[in-house]
Amino acid sequence: MFKILEKDKKTKARLGVLSTPHGNIKTPSYVFVGTYGKFRHLTPRDIKRTKTQIVIANTFHLWDKAIKAKEGFIHKSFGLKIPIMTDSGGFQVLSLAFGDKNKVGKFMTGEAKADTIYKRSKIKITDKGVYFNFKGRKMFLGPELSMKIQKKIGADIIFTFDHITSPLDNFKYNKKAVELTNKWAKICLEKYNKDQLLFGIVQGGIYKDLRIKSAKFIGSLPFDGFGIGGSYTKKQISKMLKWVIPYLPEEKPRHLLGVGKVADIFEAVQNGIDMFDCVIPTREARHGRLYTKTGHMDIRKGKYSKDKKIIERGCGCLTCSSKISRSKIRELIKSENRNQNAAGQRWCLMHNMWFFNNLLEEIRGSIQRGRFTEFKKKFLKNFK
Repeated sequence: MFKILEKDKKTKARLGVLSTPHGNIKTPSYVFVGTYGKFRHLTPRDIKRTKTQIVIANTFHLWDKAIKAKEGFIHKSFGLKIPIMTDSGGFQVLSLAFGDKNKVGKFMTGEAKADTIYKRSKIKITDKGVYFNFKGRKMFLGPELSMKIQKKIGADIIFTFDHITSPLDNFKYNKKAVELTNKWAKICLEKYNKDQLLFGIVQGGIYKDLRIKSAKFIGSLPFDGFGIGGSYTKKQISKMLKWVIPYLPEEKPRHLLGVGKVADIFEAVQNGIDMFDCVIPTREARHGRLYTKTGHMDIRKGKYSKDKKIIERGCGCLTCSSKISRSKIRELIKSENRNQNAAGQRWCLMHNMWFFNNLLEEIRGSIQRGRFTEFKKKFLKNFK
């Protein structure tokens, strides 16, 4: 299933290939987020042109469709014959407790001293799962139901139902979350569809002993791979991975959930991560924020209104190879005309997705040549 082809001698970076029913994934690999089983403004042919190897969809948002559709509908929904992941739905359900009210995301700038700053009035967490209200509906999602929904969706790779925590949560709350995550992981192993690859998830927040405890337990179970989840400050990514990685089986793939900025990619790969998913490339593209080897470009700014250059010289994406100018992209994405705006978003999406896929391709090449550290240093020096 997963084969390690090369290991970097200076770091924990590794080159590998993960086999799935819908094809092989060269790792390290970027996993793009298509929340509802599609990418707005992109055709399957467009996605193929970006060199995308694998995508991830959201179980919570596909729940209603899974009830009505035939089993295994996700590949038809995307229109792609490439590997697809689904998350467990746990992140979205538990985020209802704090994300909307407190604007708390995956990262924060510091630690909270209070026990629990926010109220979890919208949800009730039990040993069986989570009871919650969503759009006026009383709902429940737990490990067994998550496995049933993910089986119906039919992705190649699925994740266990876990208890995420907020960056504001203290040790006591994270300890309970790890206990539930471990309990739910065993249930998922019993109930999942064996034709799918199941990844167990490590939690523990910013606490070393909890991270190690979680990694030891999850790493001891017969999962096909492992996800590393939770919330932490950006500076804590490397530290947290150093705690966790030693306790996960070397021969199985590791996925860092919800992390995918350029600097974070290098940090993750350096510490032995094989895959990561993030909304950044697509979300920012829709707002005209583009990536180049020298940094970010906000194409909506006035300075690009008469700029006839392409986004980046030497870029192989369809946008740049079609010689679509910066000024044209700006005109389209700022347009109030729906079709023109969609066209602008498409050009931006094509570029950003190609950029990240190409970056990972270059990272894989650097590992193969034994030059990962040098490539990282050179790339980040130029990327502002």
